[in-house]
Amino acid sequence: MKGFLTGAIVAIVGMFLALYIYFAAGFAPVATNAPMMPFEKTFAHMALSSHIDKEAPKNVPIPLNEANYLAGAHAYLDNCAVCHGAPGKQPTAIARGMFPHPPKLMEGTGVTDDPAGETYWKIANGIRLTGMPGFKDSLSETQMWQMAVLLANADKLPPSATAVLMGQNEAAPPPATPLPATQQPPSK
Repeated sequence: MKGFLTGAIVAIVGMFLALYIYFAAGFAPVATNAPMMPFEKTFAHMALSSHIDKEAPKNVPIPLNEANYLAGAHAYLDNCAVCHGAPGKQPTAIARGMFPHPPKLMEGTGVTDDPAGETYWKIANGIRLTGMPGFKDSLSETQMWQMAVLLANADKLPPSATAVLMGQNEAAPPPATPLPATQQPPSK
C-alpha cells in the first residue's frame, strides 16, 4: 500500500511538473492563429457554464417592447457589432483576428436559445481569456438588459430593430426605459 501511495504522489507531482514545463518553456500555443490546447474548450465551457448557472439573473426586469429592442439595437451596434457582427455585414478585421473567434450573434441561432439572464451576465461580466469585455462599468443596467433581450429574441425582432441593425435606420435611439426602482443598483 505504501508503494502505491508513493507512486501516486510521484505521478501527480510529475504531471504538474510536466504542465509547468509545458507552459514555462513556451510550448503552449498563445497566438490567436495557433491550434487549441488539449481540453481547452472543454474546461473553459465547463467553468463558464457552471459559473453562469449560479449567478445569472432568472427574471428580466424590462418589458419586451419595441422601444427596448430599438435601444438594444443601437447599444449593440455601438459596443458589440465590431466583434459579433451585424445582419448582412461581413466580419470585421478585429473579429477575424480574435481567438477564439467571437460568435456571430445575429446569424443562425446566435444566442437566441440562451435565456436573457445568461446573456445579461456575459454582457455585464465579460468572459475571461476570450476578448469579451465586461460592460458593467461602462453601460447602465438598462442598456445591458436591452442588449440581452435583443439578443435573446434576435430571431423575432420587430422590423424597426432589424432595420437599425442592418444600418437602414440611423435614427437616434429612443429614450431608455429605466429599471423599476427595486432593480436599481444601490447608489455608491
